[in-house]
Amino acid sequence: MWQKNDTKGLRKGGLFFFMALALACTLLAFCKPDHNTGDKQDTLTASLAATAPPADTAAVQPAPPQDTFYTIVGVGDMMLGTNYPNTGYLPANDGKDLLADVREILKNADVTFGNLEGTLFDSGGTPKSCRDMSKCYVFRTPAKYVQNYVDAGFDLVSIANNHSGDFGPEGRKQTKANLKEAGILYAGLAGTDEYAVFEKDGVKYGLCAFAPNSGTCDIRNLANAKRIVEKLAGLSDIVIVSFHGGAEGSNAQHVPKRTETFVGENRGDVHAFAHAVIDAGADIVFGHGPHVTRAMELYKDRFIIYSMGNFCTYGRFSLSGPAGYAPIISLKIKPDGQFAEGQITPIYQQKTHGPKIDSQKRAIKTLQELTKADFPNSGLVISGEGKVERE
Repeated sequence: MWQKNDTKGLRKGGLFFFMALALACTLLAFCKPDHNTGDKQDTLTASLAATAPPADTAAVQPAPPQDTFYTIVGVGDMMLGTNYPNTGYLPANDGKDLLADVREILKNADVTFGNLEGTLFDSGGTPKSCRDMSKCYVFRTPAKYVQNYVDAGFDLVSIANNHSGDFGPEGRKQTKANLKEAGILYAGLAGTDEYAVFEKDGVKYGLCAFAPNSGTCDIRNLANAKRIVEKLAGLSDIVIVSFHGGAEGSNAQHVPKRTETFVGENRGDVHAFAHAVIDAGADIVFGHGPHVTRAMELYKDRFIIYSMGNFCTYGRFSLSGPAGYAPIISLKIKPDGQFAEGQITPIYQQKTHGPKIDSQKRAIKTLQELTKADFPNSGLVISGEGKVERE
């Protein structure tokens, strides 16, 4: 697990803690309690708590005001171009213009999340074998493109999907190194990177991610998924769960509430999964994988969207029909994790450009229709302008 703290710098080391503890004990041994030492004693206790590891000894923080909300933005699949099998699949200007039309929306949040579909490094690795190179969907985005995600405000990405292993262990290793250097947290690999935690403005956010693919945290193993979420809930104020699952394509826009199979592969029961992780302590569930938009619902006052579609997938993705438009999801979340309200920004893309605001509002209309059909008691109302509110 990787942790970072956006506002408080590096944590104190264990050695410093024990030195502080020894000093405190020495001071206490020579101090006799009287009516004038209460404030000093409270200050010393708080100081010790501040230097302690963040387990059971952390100081209790006051509850935030009732009108406090945290803004979380989520988007679906992201792949900003690939230099494999050749550099002809890379965008102009190193991809710096791909997110220009939506950059301010992405940055206008406390936390911004997306699914990193592919690897992020320059050369090497062992590519997945392809019989027909013209149909070889193996993605290696140049390392410097990570700055495009930084400039757009991304804090968290999932690397639990069917393309994170496109170039084998070396591809994953270099991708993680490049994300870490850029300050973007990641999660989703079994045994090594199951979750990530970071602190921003005094709030601890946690991410874990799941998929049905080799090396990832398995969406089909609900017991293990719940174990990871329960552990993360103990470390975080707000728990975000990502999944890459379900069947793909225009015929897979509905949530069937059963195990889904695609090209012979068990892609999980995303409905059962989403409910299970909320039962375990998740506050938000962001889905992706079908390459089309799917419905949303509230479960135990927590927000779920079952697929956010293709957000920015340059050059190599099919973008015909419903695969060519998608939502940007902006959520306002209460400090206890409950959904307050949301906003859908509809976008569309074509092979030659990144996401642009969709004046036809197709993602909004699709979410209205699918949510009404699949979850008639969803607890949500979606307006024609994309406002998402409780019923």
